[in-house]
Amino acid sequence: MTREERRLELHETLCNILGSRNVYFQPPESVKMKYPAIRYSLNNIDNDYADNKVYLQDYSYSLVFITRDPDDDVVNKLSQLPKCRYDRFFISDNLNHYFYVIYY
Repeated sequence: MTREERRLELHETLCNILGSRNVYFQPPESVKMKYPAIRYSLNNIDNDYADNKVYLQDYSYSLVFITRDPDDDVVNKLSQLPKCRYDRFFISDNLNHYFYVIYY
C-alpha cells in the first residue's frame, strides 16, 4: 500500500469517527472549516535502516479535534485509535482544541 493510500485510509477512519466529512488534511488558510472538525498534517517520518538503506518508514501525523462541546465523545474515540497519543488541549475563540499524535 502506498503512503497516499495509507493516508486516505486514515482520512476515512477519521471521517467515520467524526460522523461527517469535516476532516481536513493540511488545509490552506483560505479554507473555512465547519465544526466539529478534525485537521491533520504530516508531522514526522521515522526511518529504520538496514545495510545503510531505508527499509521501513513510519509516518506520524499531528491531529487536532476542534469542537464547541467540551464533553464530545470523539475525544475518547480518537484516543483509543492504535498508535494514537493524546498530546495537549487549549481553548481559542470558544472552541476546544484537542491535540494528538498518530502513527499511521
